[in-house]
Amino acid sequence: MDEFKLSGETIDLVQLLKAARLCGTGGEAKIVIEEGLVTVDGEVETRKRCKIRRDQTVEYNGESVTVV
Repeated sequence: MDEFKLSGETIDLVQLLKAARLCGTGGEAKIVIEEGLVTVDGEVETRKRCKIRRDQTVEYNGESVTVV
């Protein structure tokens, strides 16, 4: 499990997937979110602009990242 250091209060899910290198592009991130392939704290999340905060864990394609 990797960690992603958050500089502000929140980050949009689509931005996090790209910044944490779970997806190669923002377009790819949007697609995998819409298809229900991403989970936030174990729950499927389909909102691209879902606000991710510290201590949340995002998982996609067998990889996970915790926001710190």
